[in-house]
Amino acid sequence: MQETLSTTSLVSNGMDLMIYGMGTVFVFLTLLVIATLAMSYIVGNYFAESPEEVSAKPAGNISPRTLAVIQAAVQEHRAKHK
Repeated sequence: MQETLSTTSLVSNGMDLMIYGMGTVFVFLTLLVIATLAMSYIVGNYFAESPEEVSAKPAGNISPRTLAVIQAAVQEHRAKHK
């Protein structure tokens, strides 16, 4: 009878330790997620960099034939996907 009580006591102690450990990990991970979200919010709002404006550059050395082919392809694509 003493062995059964001892085994039951060991299982009970093991379950208590498991619950305590899992609770500790859960609390730590929850705090880690909250801290990460807070840092992301702070950096996003207070240290946000405005995007640089992209200036339209001239086309360069594109032949009129190539330009016509590109325009035709764009028009065909737009006509197919209306």
